[in-house]
Amino acid sequence: MEDAIAHIGDGATVMLGGFGVPGTPFALIHALVRHGARDLTIIKNDANEPDMGVDHLLKSRQVARLITTHLGLNGRAIELMNSGKIEVEFNAQGILAERIRAGGAGLGGFLTDIGIGTELAEGKQVVEFGGKTQIIEPALRADVALLHAARADSFGNLAYVATARNFNPLMAMAADCVIAEAECLLPLGGLAADDIHTAGVFVDHVTELGSLSEEYAVVQR
Repeated sequence: MEDAIAHIGDGATVMLGGFGVPGTPFALIHALVRHGARDLTIIKNDANEPDMGVDHLLKSRQVARLITTHLGLNGRAIELMNSGKIEVEFNAQGILAERIRAGGAGLGGFLTDIGIGTELAEGKQVVEFGGKTQIIEPALRADVALLHAARADSFGNLAYVATARNFNPLMAMAADCVIAEAECLLPLGGLAADDIHTAGVFVDHVTELGSLSEEYAVVQR
């Protein structure tokens, strides 16, 4: 895990999978904290809760910018934003998912009327298309994506559980380097084809947790 994380440099853009707790790569986040890369741009659906997940990166002051949908469960994130110590870019949840999907599909962006006339449209290019006013939402890509999978095989094929499928599969396609932590690592062929949610061709490194990280296990149980 440390060898894979060591490639993340200062100023990198890092996507973190997860929808609240499910799918969040807690062990890889701890490894990133220990590694110490700074001035990171973090792309994640949420900022987790105090002393959990993303909050460890915020506490160690490794985050310069956070692209997310909400911070409401994390008082530290809100305090850092309000004091100007981190920059926060908010997105509607579906828009964030589509920006990541567009990045993985090789698109430059897409048009939407969601956010017209609100703060979400500030600073974004607006065009007239199809008789409607539309915002140009740019695609998102990252240098690295850190993901959590329930199961993986030695080729890097990944299987997720429940809401872990919301952002992890999209992020796996939208980053130059993909690192996954898996609760269970199987030999090639150990995952049935229909059970694979992310194909191994998108994954660069897989590390086996062996047993769930303490943080993840406590929340799950």
